[in-house]
Amino acid sequence: MDALTAHLSELGHGLVTTVELTVVTTVGAMLLGIVVATLRIAPVPLLRAIGTAYVEVFQNLPLLALLVLFVFALPTIGITFPLFTSAAIVIAVYEGAYLAEAIRAGINTVGVGQAEAARAIGLTFGQSLRHVILPQGLRAVIQPIGNICIALLMNTSLAAAVGVVELTQAANTVNLIEAQPIAVFTGAGLAYMLLALIIGQVTGLLERRLAIVR
Repeated sequence: MDALTAHLSELGHGLVTTVELTVVTTVGAMLLGIVVATLRIAPVPLLRAIGTAYVEVFQNLPLLALLVLFVFALPTIGITFPLFTSAAIVIAVYEGAYLAEAIRAGINTVGVGQAEAARAIGLTFGQSLRHVILPQGLRAVIQPIGNICIALLMNTSLAAAVGVVELTQAANTVNLIEAQPIAVFTGAGLAYMLLALIIGQVTGLLERRLAIVR
């Protein structure tokens, strides 16, 4: 326990970085997920193919490999970003593929008649998607989106592999000093669990308030 209390500042800084990385990447992944889900159901075959390719590529590559490539390969062609920004971009792009599939599943729960009615009153594809289909589709998959956000939180720990000092990296540094892995990583694990519980509670609350009664 002393190993934790003696390094609260370092661990607290790592925890804050983990929260910041989770919030930034969740927002980015949600925006990407909506765009890709829209491409996946677009009436134009080329757009559907682009959406499908995005999902297939990023769901079939390991996140750690993407992080390493982005951080260490791009500088060889003159493209560099700060480590935090690099990790945020890669995790958002990766999780965007999973969120896109969850959102597409939600869109599929909206009855065909809703889209037909929207077109009957003169709405374009984009307008019917924005005003009729997406609001209902997102409300149908709040819990799955919450589960992906929890997975995203856990995946932020991989940012430690490319030098981002988030909670796992901070715990590893403290462990190298104190040599008490059980106490240090149990503390870090409990912090991740607390954050996951908060995300679960928020999504549960949103689901109860916004659920569509059919």
